[in-house]
Amino acid sequence: MPTRRRLIVGLGNPGESYEATRHNVGFVVIDNLAAQCRVEMKLRGRAQARTGRGKWRGYPLVLAQPQTWMNRSGKAVAYLKRKFGLAASEILVIVDDIYLPLGMLRLRAAGGAGGHNGMQSIIDEIGTAGFPRLRIGVGGDFERGRQSAHVLSEFSPEEAERIQPALKEACSAIRTYVTNGMTMAMNRHNRRR
Repeated sequence: MPTRRRLIVGLGNPGESYEATRHNVGFVVIDNLAAQCRVEMKLRGRAQARTGRGKWRGYPLVLAQPQTWMNRSGKAVAYLKRKFGLAASEILVIVDDIYLPLGMLRLRAAGGAGGHNGMQSIIDEIGTAGFPRLRIGVGGDFERGRQSAHVLSEFSPEEAERIQPALKEACSAIRTYVTNGMTMAMNRHNRRR
C-alpha cells in the first residue's frame, strides 16, 4: 500500500453567490468527498484554500478548495504542492468543462488547460500540465460570447437533477484513483453516455 498522499483539488469561486453555479462543480465534489471520507474542511489562510486531511481505505489524501478567484487557483495548488512535497502526478484537479455534454466525466493523466482559466493558472504556477484531472461536463448551450455568463449561471431544475448522478460518480472515480491509480479510474469511469 503506497504511503504517498494524494492532493485532490476542486475548483470553484468562493462566496454564496457562486455556490450553485456550473463553475463550482469542483467545490461540490470536494464537499461530497469530504463527507464520505469524514474529512473536516477548514480555511487555511497561508494556503488560500479550505483544506482537510484524511484517508480513504488507508490511503492518505488532502482535499482542497482554493479560495482565490478561479483564475488564480494555481497559487493555492502551488503552495499545497510545496507544503506536502508532492509531484505533479500526485495532484488531481476537478474542473467544470463546457465542451463535454452535461454530466459526462472525463479523467486524464495530463493535458492542456482546454481554455479553462483555473487550469491555466495551475499550469502556470506549478510549471507543468502533467497532473491528473477530472473534467465534469456542465453543458455548452450558450450564445457565442456568453461563455462567462454560462459558467457563472445556475443549473436549471432539470439540469440539476441530471448532474447529480455525475457528481456521485465523480466521487467514486476519485476514490478509485486514490486506491487503484489513474489507469483503473479511467477504464472504469470514462464511459460514453
